[in-house]
Amino acid sequence: MEQSHGAAEDDSRIDRSIPAESVGAAVGLLRARIAAADYGPDGRLPSERRLIAEMGVGRTELRKALETLEREGAIWRHVGKGTFVHDRGGEATTAVAGLARQTTPVKMMRARLAVEPAIAREAAINASAEALAHMAVAMQRAHTAASWRAYEVQDDAFHRSLAEASDNLPLLAIFDQLNAIRRAVAWGNVERRSPRPPRDHPSFAEHERIASAIAARDPEAAQAAMRLHLRSVASRLFGE
Repeated sequence: MEQSHGAAEDDSRIDRSIPAESVGAAVGLLRARIAAADYGPDGRLPSERRLIAEMGVGRTELRKALETLEREGAIWRHVGKGTFVHDRGGEATTAVAGLARQTTPVKMMRARLAVEPAIAREAAINASAEALAHMAVAMQRAHTAASWRAYEVQDDAFHRSLAEASDNLPLLAIFDQLNAIRRAVAWGNVERRSPRPPRDHPSFAEHERIASAIAARDPEAAQAAMRLHLRSVASRLFGE
């Protein structure tokens, strides 16, 4: 089918099927970047093109994430000059920064172990067919990620898809806050020995076990699989 030029052509490139958890993952990464003060001395964030490359997200995902932070008051945009971090920052971003400064990676992982297995359990009880499809999309995109940063976005999207699948707004809010703090704590602190995850990266199989338990409507298995996954991550990162 032929495409018209101009605005119609730009509109045709918009992926309207992007699930909400992918945007949530991009929001989390941006909040982490702001909390870690990873921006210019004038408060300006990098260009959209650079953010897309560094974060491994699509243009539509990034723009929706920026819109979210702008509504919160965390950033403001000046046409022709760029996107800037608000002098006082949004309440959500300020809270994340404060908590991140007082949190060690080990304590962060223990917080995840206290919360995310319970979320997986609730997801096994309440997940819709759409939620299961979102998990599958995130896992597939993680497998094909061309960089660690791109993988991390899809890793965030997978874990957020579980929180959405719980069909519990308080749990989703807790997850979003916890994940934003996690990214701020981890930002730039993890050393990678390869440009992208290897094909046998342990998290791939661990995620599949979690998703399979949720699809099978097995709360105990989902909870146990998430706990094993987080302990595996902790072992790789901290030797625990």
